[in-house]
Amino acid sequence: MPPRPMNDEEVLSEMNKMVTFIKQEALEKAREIKVKADEEFAIEKAKLVKQEQQAIDAQFEKKRKGGEVAQKIAQSNLTNKSRLKLLQCREEQLQELFSIARTSILTFAEDEGRYSQFLEGAVVQGFLQLMETNVTLHVREQDADIIQKAAEVAVGSYAEISGREVSFELETTLSKDSAGGVKLVSSSRRITIDNTLDERLRLLEDKMLPEIRRDLFGPNENRKFYT
Repeated sequence: MPPRPMNDEEVLSEMNKMVTFIKQEALEKAREIKVKADEEFAIEKAKLVKQEQQAIDAQFEKKRKGGEVAQKIAQSNLTNKSRLKLLQCREEQLQELFSIARTSILTFAEDEGRYSQFLEGAVVQGFLQLMETNVTLHVREQDADIIQKAAEVAVGSYAEISGREVSFELETTLSKDSAGGVKLVSSSRRITIDNTLDERLRLLEDKMLPEIRRDLFGPNENRKFYT
């Protein structure tokens, strides 16, 4: 027996059920879309926040490192300035010491006995270094007489030591303002032995400088060996 056709009320009831079902499905779908959108938004928001935080951290770290570098540079500059100031003060003290020595040596020639003895030794030393038969002695004008006598004695001492003879000539070419002493020049004028007091003091300054530094300022901890 075929089903009977639905009347208008039954058709309307079925349609209402379908509408209700469709609406319910639509609401469920809408809720799913909203939940998914909220999750994606939260994820994206967290990602953006993290990226911004990383950017801020990176910028802060860059500024921090820049600040550290600037501080180190400033500290290094200050240390270098302090070290240079210390070295400058030490150099001034050394120069003052050498200046006192130079002043003292200028009066050495006033002691005729000691000065004559020095000249004899300086001339003999020069003769032995040159080993020439004729040598020119360059001296101060005010020392001409005393060097003449000292050189004559030196000639005898040289002959005793070397068994050779030597003659000499005097030239008063050294500056009157120098401390004194003698320069010996070979006959060919190619070799000069500088035995002036000024040169002796300069050589002594160079030789004694490390020892003088240690005595005045103590050992340098940055150097393992001293000369």
